Amino acid sequence: MSIETDPESDRAGDVEALATDLGEAITDLPVYDEYLHAKEAVEADPDLQAEIRAFERRREEFLAARQAGDATNEDLRELQRTQEALHDRPTMAEFLEAKSELQGRLQELDELVSEPLAVEFGRTAGGCCED
Repeated sequence: MSIETDPESDRAGDVEALATDLGEAITDLPVYDEYLHAKEAVEADPDLQAEIRAFERRREEFLAARQAGDATNEDLRELQRTQEALHDRPTMAEFLEAKSELQGRLQELDELVSEPLAVEFGRTAGGCCED
């Protein structure tokens, strides 16, 4: 009695295993670890969390005012100043830098995966539409 295997099914399993391995390897990268530590620092800072919530409220208010046609350039400048002050906080600045570094590394990996494909892997896998 022989058992036949489907080569395409085996290949799909290989691809899934490779994808899992890639994900696990990414979590081992120093840049990923730095991002996680920076994110945890932001989440653990109650003052910074309060500032983030206040900024988000101001941003929502500005967007509503803009939608209604009531937003002014001064409103926009004030929102930008608030965001800059938030981003200038050392813990937030470290987080934003770590996030940018991780995004850059993920983009490099996306390009490597996409190279042999007819599509951009990350964009297609992320469900974004291409026009």
